[in-house]
Amino acid sequence: MDYKYIIIGVVLLIILFAILKSMRKDAHLEVNKLVDYLGGMDNIVDTKVNLSRFIVTLRDTSKANKEEIQKLGAKGIVEIDNQLKIILGNNSKQLKRYIDEIKKK
Repeated sequence: MDYKYIIIGVVLLIILFAILKSMRKDAHLEVNKLVDYLGGMDNIVDTKVNLSRFIVTLRDTSKANKEEIQKLGAKGIVEIDNQLKIILGNNSKQLKRYIDEIKKK
């Protein structure tokens, strides 16, 4: 058996794991930015996910920076009363999970 193919396979797996790990760190950084743009953790009352929408209930919606949230990749933001419905695509569930983890600390 030719060991070249095994070595190439191992190197590709290492590269794949490195890429996945770096993406996970970026997601945490984006969550921290999103929390800041929502007015901080104290301003967040509740979070929900509905398909591609991230729904966040805020104490004070005037503290939210919608322009910066859109720069993070939001495709749209709808404000209704004290809620922001942010269209984030497939990242919505992951962002909710990260924010819930931060709130527990």
